[in-house]
Amino acid sequence: MADRVRPPSAATSRSFTLSERSGAPEAEGARLGAQEGIAGRFEAHRDRLFGVAYRMLGTVTDAEDVVQDAWLRWSADDRDAVADDEAFLVRVATNLALDRLRSVRVKREQYIGPWLPEPVITAPDVAEHAEVAESVSTALLVVLETLTPLERAVFVLREAFGFPYTEIATALGRSEASVRQVGTRARKHVDARRPRFDARADEQRAAVERFLAAAVGGDINELMAVLAPDVALWTDGGGRVRAALRVIHGPEKIVRFFIGVTSRPWQGVPVEEWRLSWAEINGAPGLILEGGGRLLGTIGVTTNEDGLITTVHMVGNPDKLHAVREGRTFGG
Repeated sequence: MADRVRPPSAATSRSFTLSERSGAPEAEGARLGAQEGIAGRFEAHRDRLFGVAYRMLGTVTDAEDVVQDAWLRWSADDRDAVADDEAFLVRVATNLALDRLRSVRVKREQYIGPWLPEPVITAPDVAEHAEVAESVSTALLVVLETLTPLERAVFVLREAFGFPYTEIATALGRSEASVRQVGTRARKHVDARRPRFDARADEQRAAVERFLAAAVGGDINELMAVLAPDVALWTDGGGRVRAALRVIHGPEKIVRFFIGVTSRPWQGVPVEEWRLSWAEINGAPGLILEGGGRLLGTIGVTTNEDGLITTVHMVGNPDKLHAVREGRTFGG
């Protein structure tokens, strides 16, 4: 990611004296070394910047764009005046993400069907740290969509990364008192809507196995038995693939939906050609669904203290699957 250096054109090129030529390699080496140093300082914080942007925006594509824009800002600014690289870069990335979030909210209001965040494959160590796993979970990212952009920024920086309010206030250009107020309001809002039970990974995996076996096998009784009374199904097709246009609530309606999906080809692939594989998706055990030589979607669930499924998240919109398709791993 070195700075772009345009080669001199014929109109601007000139001859060099012998003494100038003898010093050119040293000068060029020093310049390249400085560029590598600039890039190295940025790369040391790349994962943190992506983590902030992804939690704020819920999409890999937008998060990557924010990181790229942050690099352009970093490479153009006076870095000698930067006392704390991380604080500077997080401030830049946060404000870039805020601007982008305000612009995409209108598009999401016009989205066809339920909107879900882009799934990401998470590294195994993410699932081992409950707070990190929850901060990138699909369930929490869905709740964060109900916050204002400012509330979301404060919540992410405070709850996911533990930044003190003084630094958050500086990053957002607001007083510490106002940021604390926003943070308290956001936390109460999220706490009232987030899942109230954190299941162990093995419990979630067992729930998913029972659910898929019943759904694919057409066992209505078993499918009903694994669903909580207040279960909700989110299917994100984005108008690109067959999916429910609204969130489906209740075991009976969800059973009817899955019986319908498995009774005929989905995305042109019959159920007998589906191939399911396990993956850590957004910090929890999930399933990758493939068939017909391509990725069809991802499936994740949340469960309650009784081991019953309370939420099912299915993403089939191909525009949201490129990170999973490429097998890229998110480290938190």
